[in-house]
Amino acid sequence: MELVFLTILILLMVVALSSGFPVAFALPGSAIATIALAAASGYLFADNPSAYFAQDGPTQWLTAGITNFRSLYWEVERDTLIAIPLFVFMGIMLERSRIAEDLLVSMAQLFGPIPGGLGISVVFVGALLAATTGILGATVIAMGLISLPAMLRNNYSRPLATGTICASGTLGQIIPPSIVLIILADQLANAADQASTLRKAEFKELTGEFSMPSELDITSASAGDMFMGALIPGMILVGLYMLYILAVAILKPGTAPPVPYEGKYDRKFAISVTLSLVPPLALIFAVLGSIILGIATVNQAGAIGAVGAIVMGGYRLTEGKRNQYTPTMMIVASIVVILVLLQFFDLNIKNITTRADLIAILVAVAAVLVFLVALVWSTWRTWRINNTLVSVMVDSAKTTSMVFIILIGAAMLTSAFRAFGGEELVKHFLTGLPGGFWTQFLVVMLVIFLLGFFLDFIEIAVVVVPIVAPILLSDPGANITAVWLGVMIGLNIQTSFLTPPFGFALFYLRGVAPPTVKTTHIYKGAVAFIGLQLLGLAIAGYFPSLVNYMPSRTYLTAETAPPPVNPRLQQCIEEDLLPYYADNRDDLLAAIDRVRKLDLAILPEEHRESLLGGLDAAAATFDNVAEVEQTSATLAAFAEDYRSLHQSVRRTQAQLRRLEGELEAQRRAADRLSRLEEVPEDRLAEVNAQIDALEDEMAALNASIPAEWEAQHAEYKQLATADKITRGKYRRGTDEAYEPVKNLRALLVSVDALKGAEAAVDDVAEIIAEPDAELAMTKIEEKESVLSDIEGAGAIKTALSRARRALKGDAPDRAEAMAQQQEAVRLFAEEVRWREAAAESLLAPLNAYNNAIRDSIGLRSQSRLPQHRAKAVASCLSHHRDISLSF
Repeated sequence: MELVFLTILILLMVVALSSGFPVAFALPGSAIATIALAAASGYLFADNPSAYFAQDGPTQWLTAGITNFRSLYWEVERDTLIAIPLFVFMGIMLERSRIAEDLLVSMAQLFGPIPGGLGISVVFVGALLAATTGILGATVIAMGLISLPAMLRNNYSRPLATGTICASGTLGQIIPPSIVLIILADQLANAADQASTLRKAEFKELTGEFSMPSELDITSASAGDMFMGALIPGMILVGLYMLYILAVAILKPGTAPPVPYEGKYDRKFAISVTLSLVPPLALIFAVLGSIILGIATVNQAGAIGAVGAIVMGGYRLTEGKRNQYTPTMMIVASIVVILVLLQFFDLNIKNITTRADLIAILVAVAAVLVFLVALVWSTWRTWRINNTLVSVMVDSAKTTSMVFIILIGAAMLTSAFRAFGGEELVKHFLTGLPGGFWTQFLVVMLVIFLLGFFLDFIEIAVVVVPIVAPILLSDPGANITAVWLGVMIGLNIQTSFLTPPFGFALFYLRGVAPPTVKTTHIYKGAVAFIGLQLLGLAIAGYFPSLVNYMPSRTYLTAETAPPPVNPRLQQCIEEDLLPYYADNRDDLLAAIDRVRKLDLAILPEEHRESLLGGLDAAAATFDNVAEVEQTSATLAAFAEDYRSLHQSVRRTQAQLRRLEGELEAQRRAADRLSRLEEVPEDRLAEVNAQIDALEDEMAALNASIPAEWEAQHAEYKQLATADKITRGKYRRGTDEAYEPVKNLRALLVSVDALKGAEAAVDDVAEIIAEPDAELAMTKIEEKESVLSDIEGAGAIKTALSRARRALKGDAPDRAEAMAQQQEAVRLFAEEVRWREAAAESLLAPLNAYNNAIRDSIGLRSQSRLPQHRAKAVASCLSHHRDISLSF
């Protein structure tokens, strides 16, 4: 019966959507109606409202829908959707300020004289508008009103002209910042959590281990990751469009002839093009650049974009009037002042130490005030002129509300779909397909593509993605990233704007196109660009590094980058470092040998032995590397033949687990039937026959597992364990090699700070003599704090602490306190003596040694990866790695 109600749910949704009922109400309405119908049927026919649910009951699933709704707003960690109203506001404000018109006119004049120039200018402007406004309807309408008449007037092919405009308008859905990408990031964040749970459960079931290593977990995606991942594929799509138009213009000159510019390419023209290009490019850099450089989160970048849009709207709406650019110039000047100050001063009130610091803070405050005055001025302009600000805010609220209401409805629908076993049904269907992950992926992509003919991108993103994404992400064989999957779905969804009969871009252009342009021209023109979009989808699919590289690089080079010791980075770091050891072995050994030859007698025995031990560990690195290379090569050679056996058996075992679940369900059904007062013999016999068939099928599957499986699997585990042990030995060895020199350098560098604490140590003698023991203890504790931040001053601090404790109680022992103070003075003098001498003779060679091994042997002990290593590791992480043999 669950399948019956699942079918009713889908039919209700399809009927509601196809009849034109608002999506925001069609989705939750279908869910609530079907759950209510199933509960009522269960109550009437089985005396149990939960009888026709796959698990739990109507109350739990309605509550689950509400919980999903609450998570959109109340989960502190899930703040991705905050960026939506900010980017919507930015897009609508720029659209109202007629930025598109200026760009189209200037670019048409610039590119027009080359073959297909008008079409190329439309694509170029579409890409710029995508990175600023991202509002599809506004972009298509603007280009349809301005460029289409010019293209037709210059004898452009109608299908080519209309297809170019429609396709260029859709670029805003994949080129960041994009509302589609934000919604997909939100949906994929939940999907990644579910996929992680599925993968951990599979790991536990197959290996018997309770904890899965973190390097085997799912790589999730934030909105910023999605923006970075879509950037290169978006540019590739732009390039494909331009190449296609250029190729058509060259092969068929009559379809896209060059259009000579009637004016002069003089200074006035250059200024016009610059004023058209620089503002949107500056805004793109401010928004995307702040994300790429790690300066701002996506939400903060959205706020930057909204402010930038207000400023651009302010000067554009006052064109030709007095002081048109004054607020903009004030804002630019204030930002420049602040950036210059940041290069020379720490603009933190708590860190003011000199008069220059105070002046810098005051100048920065003045610059901020100028910025705020200019921003208020620009905002006032957008409010006073044509009531632009109010209309933009109203439209932003409408658009944002529509998106959020659809998200809420989709959360309800997804809960209902799971209530009737739909998710398990889809999972069993996809996992049962021959060909593994790639067959599943292609089927999902085909379904999304076909749904694009009838559904909007939001409906596809919020209904389909939560169902299929956890299944695809959890596959350890493909081990895809959520970013890659999101960008692939985004590229696929983008075609929904061009596919008839409901492609929105086609409708928008049809509304503004002249009567000479027929609907068939628009449809015909869109076909070629749909093909180009699918080609871009195939390129991104075949070369996943095009998607994954930018998010990985941003992640590893940001201020919040993980340290090199992070387990998820180890394999890629070692792939980069092992060849480096082979190429630089002699140089590294020479650096180690130079330190061995130093006169280390001046060091205390503890530090001397530690340093010599570190040098031995550093020299042993090359033997450890050789062991890693040997065990890794042996494992790889064995895995080459073993992989197919492993994957075949795991697929068989997955089928067995699925059949075992079905068998258990049939046994429960037989048990329920046998407990009825009037046993339906025919039905019971049918269920028992199904049980026998399932048992026979399971027996056949068990028999199909090759006899050599157990021995081969055991040998692989043994080789994998040996590889893990040698890698662990190498990693411990490098840590032990670098820590001594790191600690010793810290001691020698801090000698001046230690000498500066001499007065604090000496003052304790006078403090001990004070009659008030409690006050003396407080003052000694203050002196101790002076030593807290000095490297290696623990023994001195401990002596002072003992002196303080000697004064505790009703009978302070001042003699003991003084003895401990004298011990502190002795330790201090000894520490300063050897540190000064060692700093003079050893610090320079130790610094040279540190520089020689820091980015190789000492890499794991650094706080972050150096730039060149980060790029190499990002390149490695951008490729999908098959980890199925670990399961």
